[in-house]
Amino acid sequence: MLESCQNAQERWGGVHKLIDRWLLERNELIKAYDDLGAEPDALSETRKQLQEFCGTLVDYVSAGHFEIYEQLTGEAKAFNDQRGLELADTIYPRIDVITEKLLAFNDLCDEGKCVAEKFKELGGLLHERFELEDCLIEVLHNAHKAQDAVQA
Repeated sequence: MLESCQNAQERWGGVHKLIDRWLLERNELIKAYDDLGAEPDALSETRKQLQEFCGTLVDYVSAGHFEIYEQLTGEAKAFNDQRGLELADTIYPRIDVITEKLLAFNDLCDEGKCVAEKFKELGGLLHERFELEDCLIEVLHNAHKAQDAVQA
């Protein structure tokens, strides 16, 4: 998972400082997940580390919904990128479903009911979310390149 995050940053880093920061937050989230994932059956023994992971998770999810997605949609509108807007309309509902599951995991952990099975499921959800987000960024990035080529 970490390798795909680094690839995303190499491909889209610099497009926008907000996205750069968000990709760094994603990297931190993946590292925290990997650290906990080494011993998922010991989650109850790593309460502080799990709380830190959940804090990073909520921060990342919040940044996506309240900053990045608005930025991506705004960029697509500014470049009159109908393909990007249609893609967003298709992808955002799935991201919303994943977000609900991620936040439900956080709530379980807050209640002290975090179990290894749910933690493992979380990895698949994060992976899917990252792929969907990368798709959105790629479409936006290509719109920028097309616009730049027209202006040149």
